[in-house]
Formats: sequence, structure tokens, C-alpha cells
Amino acid sequence: MLGGRDLAETLTDVLREWSARTGVAVEIWALPDGGVSAPLAKGAEAALREALANVERFSGARTVSVAVTRSRRGLRMTVSDDGGGTPWEETRLRAIFAELGGKVTVNHVPGEGTTMTAVAG
Repeated sequence: MLGGRDLAETLTDVLREWSARTGVAVEIWALPDGGVSAPLAKGAEAALREALANVERFSGARTVSVAVTRSRRGLRMTVSDDGGGTPWEETRLRAIFAELGGKVTVNHVPGEGTTMTAVAG
């Protein structure tokens, strides 16, 4: 829990505020329906903020799609944009997930967008 709120509420607020500030539409495909550990929740929030910063800096996207799911093995986050497929700065994302015992994969398709998938747990 983050400030008394669950992870889904926190991530929804982050996405809403970012979309309002940038004008980029956000599609929420999934958010976790249960609690996660405090370190994992803080890491997920930081990773989402970093992914959104990359979208804003590099992609020129009009829409971002986000899915965050929880399983027995941990947390999975996918952030996809419909931008130009310009490579992101991935160092901070990789560091966040490494601290959580996870890994990050980022795929850039020129002219079609970028998808980041990360697992931690």
C-alpha cells in the first residue's frame, strides 16, 4: 500500500495525472486486484513513472496502453505506445527492476511504437 491506497489506485492516479499533463491518451488494460509488498508497490510506481517519462521524451505517442498483473511469481508490467519506435533510455528502468529481482525487455519497432515488459517479484 502506498499512502493508505492500494497499488491499483496509485497507478491509476499516476496515469490520470500524466495523461492530463501530456495530452497522451491512456488505455488501462489491467491493474492488480490485490495487495503487493511495499517494496514491490514502490518499485512498480517508480517503474511506471520512468516508462511514462520515456514515452513523453522519445515516442511522440498519441496513446499509451498499460497492463500490470500480479501472480504467485510476482508482478508483470507492460507499457506500450503507438509512437515512432525511438529507443528509450532504459538504464533507470533496468535498475528499478533489478532491485526487485526482476528484468526488463524493451522492443522498439520504427514507425510503430515501443513496448516495455518487466517482471519482478
